[in-house]
Parts: sequence; structure tokens; C-alpha cells
Amino acid sequence: MERRQAIRHYFAVAVLLAAFGRLSAKLAALHLGANPWLRRHMEETRVKTTPIRVGRGRILDCNGRVLAMDVPRQQVIVNPSAIRKAGLETQIAAELARLLQLEPASVVGRLQGNTSQYACIAPWASDEAVNDIRRLKLKYVEFMPSFERVYPAGRLASHVIGFVNREEPARGMAGIEHRMNAWLSGQDGLRRSEVDGGRQEVYARRLLEIAPREGADVELTLDSRLQELVERRFDEMLPATGADAGWIIVQEVRTGRILAMVSRPDFDPAAYSEADDNRFMNRAIGHLFEPGSTFKVAVIAAALDAGVVTPDRQFFCENGMWLYRGKHLRDYHPYGWLTVADIIKKSSNIGAAKIALELGEEQLEAALRRFGFGRRTGLDLPGEQSGLLWPRSRWTSISITRIPMGHEVAVTALQMLNAVCAIANDGFLMRPYIVQRVVDADGRVLQATEPEVISRPISAAGARLMCRLMERVTEPGGTGTRAAVPGYRVAGKTGTAQKPLPGGGYSDTLNISSFVGVLPAEKPAIGLIVVLDSPRGERTGGAAAGPIFSAIAGEAVKCLGIPSDGRPRVIDPTIENPALSTQEDSRDPRTTL
Repeated sequence: MERRQAIRHYFAVAVLLAAFGRLSAKLAALHLGANPWLRRHMEETRVKTTPIRVGRGRILDCNGRVLAMDVPRQQVIVNPSAIRKAGLETQIAAELARLLQLEPASVVGRLQGNTSQYACIAPWASDEAVNDIRRLKLKYVEFMPSFERVYPAGRLASHVIGFVNREEPARGMAGIEHRMNAWLSGQDGLRRSEVDGGRQEVYARRLLEIAPREGADVELTLDSRLQELVERRFDEMLPATGADAGWIIVQEVRTGRILAMVSRPDFDPAAYSEADDNRFMNRAIGHLFEPGSTFKVAVIAAALDAGVVTPDRQFFCENGMWLYRGKHLRDYHPYGWLTVADIIKKSSNIGAAKIALELGEEQLEAALRRFGFGRRTGLDLPGEQSGLLWPRSRWTSISITRIPMGHEVAVTALQMLNAVCAIANDGFLMRPYIVQRVVDADGRVLQATEPEVISRPISAAGARLMCRLMERVTEPGGTGTRAAVPGYRVAGKTGTAQKPLPGGGYSDTLNISSFVGVLPAEKPAIGLIVVLDSPRGERTGGAAAGPIFSAIAGEAVKCLGIPSDGRPRVIDPTIENPALSTQEDSRDPRTTL
């Protein structure tokens, strides 16, 4: 009996010793071992990692007006897993939907069946809504600092400004928001701290803090006053043309700065998801088209500069119909003998073709490439197209007679305007730009753009002569009389190009109609181009695009304070024929307005 009791005693002692041994081993492992799971659990419950949000930089016009900026908001986030386990899905969803003005079904949908510990109910909640939610003390509902991208000017310059996505982190998806995303995006900071039982930070036990870096501001060359003026007047006049689309650019001649850029149809950057894809293209730089007769200015300018023709040299324009190498070439109106000056004024296709033949294929191609055709201008906006200018090896036997009238080539409006501005700028082709400066939060200039000469297509004397000849286009008898601007001399050119058909050939009813010009012609300050896609009714460049050019250019010179040159309207450049000297002046081509 005593032996049996002793065995039981020793057995109990052994069991207790084993239990205490196991417990001791467990405690030792907990205190001395790696225990990644335990450490992770403790960190989740006792250590809180909080991102320090920072907003994107602003986008400003040349006068400091804010066109895009971030506004501080609060994200409303929930723990769907905890809410589901507590059976509070319906209650919390109803309260959040009411206070955030959301559809109850959409909130319930984010909670039901969601096993994650994080879901964003509202990325940008107002302070009022956040305060109302806080007062209810809803379980498993928290708030996180956030930013909403807003556009104070609304749809103004939407294709230039672009938009950002609605995800985190915000990322530019179009326009300047996309091209300058690396500068605009700030660097979020980070804070890790121990927290008490109420998940509040114990300041004395802060473990780590990485300071955020704010996004830099991007200052544009756009003048929002002029941009508003151009958009308002264009929106008033465009419907009357019946055009499917239209676009306008205003450029500073001496520097290449883009002062205004408009493309229609447009979109609202703050509600980009509601727009169809057709509205997102910036047609001013992304739409390729055959330019038509505006292209003649580059061809004839090159011929004048090369000395192969003079303004008073006459060409027989075949009374409107010319058979060249088995193919007919027509003029809009029949003409007999025309001087080079009148070929520009009347926009004779046959006359321009014969001038190109005098220049020759090799010189013609070289001149057009010097004017920048067939390559991107280098504008600091995404979506710019390079255009199309085939190498001479791919030209047909009649290409030299079709290219001068703007066929067999494709350009963007910016390429065409930049070439005309080069003629107005004594032959200096400038790189267009729209970003003036990038400035950080401390006011330091991180990047600054200076005017840049790309090439010198023609001499100063040749450019000035061509500019005088282009003035005649808006005089009585010219194709662009309706583009004239009261009190100012305009040097410009009309363009009416039939649209190519998908199966080959050209449409008889659909045109790309345009007018491009500079003013004041004596000392050009700004250049403008107006392009209309498929206008109805009056379809020529002079009749459809000319009046829009006149109205917008007339207001632009007033808005920018550009004085008139004050010269009389009537001149005869066929009499004045200065020698095309190679001597150049010493003026810096990059002089601003």
C-alpha cells in the first residue's frame, strides 16, 4: 500500500516537473528566441506605422495663377474583416453612406464578403463629414490624411494641364500632370511609434520619423488671361462652322513660348472618367493632317532664299489645269500669268508646283527638313507626333508638284505654326516650349527653360521678303481677306486640304481648313494658327478659319499689349525686291515680347 502511494507521489511530481519544465522552456523561447510571429503580433498591436502624406506640386500659369493644386482631405477607411465578425455591416454601411452621401448598396458591397483588414470607403471626405463620423464613434472606422487634386480654372487648358488618376499614390496620366510627374510628385514621409491601449501614439516612444518632401511647382508659359479669351471666343464661333473639331495655338515668335493652346472637343480634368476617348487627344500636337496651301510658304520661302526665283518673276498657271507627267493638277480658280508674289496671294497650286521645280527635289527636301517637318518640335508635352515627310528616295515622279500644295506630307498644327514663326523671326526656327520653370517648396529653381534655336532654314533677308509677300494674302484680292485684323498688318496664309479617304483618293466634301499668320507683320510678336476639321458650309481656309483668326488675333494683341505697327494697308512688294544678302544682323533671336 505504501509502495503504491509512493509511486503515485513520484508520478505526480514527475508530471508537475515536466509541466513546469515545458512552461520554463516556452518562457525561455518567448524571451530569448526569434519568435517572428510574436514580434509581428506585438508590432501590429503596440507599434503603429503612419505615412506622412504630402501633396503634389501646383501647376501655375506665367502670371502665377494656380491651374492645378492639391487640397488636404481625409480618407475614410474601415476594417471589413472586423466589421463582419462583429455583425455591424448593415449599421456601419448605412451611417457612412448617409454622412458621405454615397449609395448604401455600394458601401455594403465593399464590406460584405471582404475578408481584408483595409478598405477605402471615401478617398476625399470633407472635414464636415469626417467630424460627423467621429462624433458617432463608429467601430473599426479610421481616417487617414489624403489630398484631392483640384483644378480651380475648371476645364481651362485641359489638354495642356492633363489629369491624375484617383488611386494612391496619385500619378499624372496626361498633359503636364504626366510629363512633369516626377517633379510634381512629392515624397511621402513615415512615422513609427509605440501606441497605448487606445492606439494613440506615445510621443516619448517614437521609434522612427522620415520627413516628407513636398512636390515642386511647375510654372507654364501659358497666359491664362489669353487662354480664357481664346477659348471663350473659339467656343462662340466654332459651332457656326459645323466643324467636327478645331484647335488653335498662340506662340511668341521670338522665343517659341506657347501662350495659349486650345483643342476642341475638351474635357473636365476633375471628372475625366466621364469623358469619352475622343476628347482626350490634344489635336494641336497630336492630330496629323495634310496642310494644304499653308505649306506653300515654306516651299516658296526656300526658293526665294536660294535665289532661284524673285517676287516679280512670272509663271504661267495654265488657266487652272496643268497636265504634268500624265497627271492633272488644278487650281481653285483659273489663272494665266502670275508673279511669285501673286502666286502666294492667290494661292495657285500650279504656280507653287512650278516654283518647286525650279528649286529641285534635293534643295526642296533639305529646306523642308530645316523648317522642322518630319520630326517632333520637342515641345514639353506628351502626345506630340512627328509628322510625315518621306525621304526623297520614296518620292514619285509627281511628288515635287504635289508637296508644295500640302499633299503627300502630314504635319501637326504646331509644326506648321513654328515654321511660319521662323519666317517671322528672321529665319530662326525656335524650339517651342510650355514649361517655364520648376520651383521647389523652398523657392529654389530646379529647372528653367531658355529659348533655343533649332535651325536656320532661311536667311534674314529671305525671311523678311517672304513675310512682306505673306502680308498680301489678307489684302483685297487675296485668299485671306477675312483674316485681316483692324489696325494691324497680318502676314499669313490660308490652307484648304481635301481629307484623304480610307480607300484612297480624296473627299470632295470634307476638308481640313486653316489659317496661320503672324502680327504685327512689320515686327512680328505672336503667331497664331486656326485649324478646323471638316467644316460645313463655307469650307475654305479663308472663309472658315479666317474670321476666327481675325477675332482671336485682334483680342490677343490687346490682351498682351502689343502695339500696332501703324503702317498703311496698301503696299506692292513686287516692286520692292531687295537683294538677298547673306549678311546677318547681330540681334539675338530670342528677344521676348
